[in-house]
Amino acid sequence: MAMRTSVDLNQLVAAVGDAIVVSDPAGDIVLWNAAAERIFGFSEAEALGQSLDIIIPERQRARHWEGYRETMASGQTRYGESVLRVPALRKDGAPLSIAFTVALLHAPDGTVSAIVALVRDETERWNEERTLRRRLRELEEKAG
Repeated sequence: MAMRTSVDLNQLVAAVGDAIVVSDPAGDIVLWNAAAERIFGFSEAEALGQSLDIIIPERQRARHWEGYRETMASGQTRYGESVLRVPALRKDGAPLSIAFTVALLHAPDGTVSAIVALVRDETERWNEERTLRRRLRELEEKAG
């Protein structure tokens, strides 16, 4: 897809409302935009060069890294078009519920050079849904 207008990609990355987090083959953060700072609480300087573990709850890490290594080895992800919803962590340790998609960037030799995650904070929506599910359960118990 060719762009017909001149677009400053740095400005685009800085301006979008969703977090853009890019990690290298080892899982270290190499790009962290302003929305990522807002959502996760880490400044760009604090996040760059750090492992993705800074935003992954400990109980999720083994599963995350298993999938990450598989993606790096195979050069493919089954989540390219799917929205993933997972728990995450803020800098202050507060839990988040995030939704994200991933894209793979490739080196000239075809190997995966980076993984891009486009992330949205859905904590408020998730909490509202949890409250509605609980209320529905209560109503069903009363009715039946």
